[in-house]
Amino acid sequence: MMRFFILLVYSFLHLSAFSQYNTERLLMIGRSALYYEDYVLSIQYFNQAISAKPYLYEPWFFRGLAKYYLEDFLGAETDCTKAIERNPYVVNNYELRAIARIKRNDFRGAADDYSRAITYAPDNQNLWHNRVLCHIQSKNYRQAITELDTISHRWSNYAPAYSMRAEVLLLQKDTVQALEALNKSIEIDEYDGAVWATKSNIYLSKEQWKSAEEALNKAIHLKPKQSGYYINRALARLKQNNLRGAMADYDTALDIDPNNYLGHYNRGLLRAQVGDDNRAIEDFDFVLTVEPNNYMALFNRALLLETTGDLKKAIDDYTTIIGQYPNFWAGLEHRAACYRKLGMAKKAEQDEFRVYKAQLYKHLYGIQPRLNKEQLRKRSDDDLDKYNQIVVADEQEEVHEYKNEYRGKVQNRKVDMTFKPMYAMSFQSAQSEVKRYVPYAPEIEEINHQSPYGKKIYVSCDVPALTEKESKEYFDYIALLSEQAGKMESSKLTGVLFQRAIAYAVTQNFDEAKDDLSACIQSDSSMVVAYWQRALCYAKQANFLKSQGKEHQLMLTMAVNDLTAAIHLNQQNPYLYYNRANVYVMLNDIARAVDDYSRAIVLDKNMAEAYYNRGIARIRLSHKAQGIQDLSKAGELGLYEAYSILKQTAK
Repeated sequence: MMRFFILLVYSFLHLSAFSQYNTERLLMIGRSALYYEDYVLSIQYFNQAISAKPYLYEPWFFRGLAKYYLEDFLGAETDCTKAIERNPYVVNNYELRAIARIKRNDFRGAADDYSRAITYAPDNQNLWHNRVLCHIQSKNYRQAITELDTISHRWSNYAPAYSMRAEVLLLQKDTVQALEALNKSIEIDEYDGAVWATKSNIYLSKEQWKSAEEALNKAIHLKPKQSGYYINRALARLKQNNLRGAMADYDTALDIDPNNYLGHYNRGLLRAQVGDDNRAIEDFDFVLTVEPNNYMALFNRALLLETTGDLKKAIDDYTTIIGQYPNFWAGLEHRAACYRKLGMAKKAEQDEFRVYKAQLYKHLYGIQPRLNKEQLRKRSDDDLDKYNQIVVADEQEEVHEYKNEYRGKVQNRKVDMTFKPMYAMSFQSAQSEVKRYVPYAPEIEEINHQSPYGKKIYVSCDVPALTEKESKEYFDYIALLSEQAGKMESSKLTGVLFQRAIAYAVTQNFDEAKDDLSACIQSDSSMVVAYWQRALCYAKQANFLKSQGKEHQLMLTMAVNDLTAAIHLNQQNPYLYYNRANVYVMLNDIARAVDDYSRAIVLDKNMAEAYYNRGIARIRLSHKAQGIQDLSKAGELGLYEAYSILKQTAK
């Protein structure tokens, strides 16, 4: 009776709490969902907070932030405007709205926002930086220069001020002063690859190929993953007759960016020059896949097909070109030659006669060189006579880097070598086309068997983010369970609370989930899955608190305690060891984490995540060989991300 009374009290308390709007709590849960990149779900919580207290600016701001990450930039701007109406003194409101406006190419509006933000935060260097970039984008060069003078005066060692000045000067065609500004930027900070790349562009425009290559060497050393740098250096090397070096650069550029048009087109020309005709055809095949109406690529491919003896396909390509350009005499001549080789004399004579009539006064083309590296053509230049010229971009466009805390993923918290998350319970099974592993825990199967009235519970290491429809379904299910809790017999109430705890956890409401799980443990102290799921809630809350700069160690300690209690009850569950290892990682106790990952692997040799995480942990402990072996095993088991980590580790 006492247990039944306790469970009833918990259920009625939750029913009451669910029916009332605690705005601070809603904001906290919404921000937690935002941190875990569950943007659609976070919007649902901010909607509730706005309905409860529409006069507060925070829910409008955070909903705008969620929309920004979902690339709903108009919605983000609108919500930020609402936030500003409610509190016009918060800099973040203006900054986020400015970034949203930039995404919508409203640079003047963004500049206005930065101006208002600077009024309240005049020492915020990022705001000044971004306002200048907005002036540049809106072609307000005079204002940009004026503000750059102010920035250089206030922060004399701020290198980007000089690189931005160089950009403005280049737009005004003043290459001499632009070079001086770039040299000043490099003098302050020689480790900015973009500055060296900009300097190389000036040398390229002046046809100073050696200087351009030297500047690009610096840029590539500092930013080795920029395909455009290799494309430009290939041009500089080609102009210096370094064909081998140019080819290597095109290969590297296409390793980084396999869809790079310039890389494929120019490499095709270069491969044809060195007699690698079949692979040159492959490059032009790719170009034509991307741009089917690229007649220069089509003509180059036709020439190569003719050279390699594939005359019928060559004729098809020549015919397509002639259909678009009936007076392209070179195409007619080459098609006639193909016809003759195939014994189609009548068709050959027709083409030859057309050329003869049009060019009686002019010597016929003869064999043209495959590669004219002495001349360049812009990508937009569609003069077919330039088919064998190296292609360059129409403009060397500057890629602007706006300084803001919202770039990329939430909190910019992800790095390349991150650990896979903990195994959790939900009502959705994770799907993967590559990884066939299906987590199995007897305790969960027993609950599914004993509680046919509830939703089926799955164990997953990758619980997917909820859609708007799924969020509503979870909220409705929580309401249904809360209603049922008051009507259930004591023997079934634990199952209802456990189901509701899972729903709360999936919807990022960890406090409510912990309360339900505590009630389950109070009713049945041997309930392993309740300790398991409560530990997950503690760990998730700890991560969020850490991101806010708040005390989180206690939460992690509670997570370890719960997992240790669960392991004491069931020492054959690999997911408990795996999860405890993850918590040890959060506590920076890597050695203990490795031990627990190893125990998980002993119990389940097919758990790819355990190998993956142990591999990263071992690398952190400088046990590189063992770490590589673990990552290889994880990849073998279908966790394909392991291969990119392996490549990075090898380098």
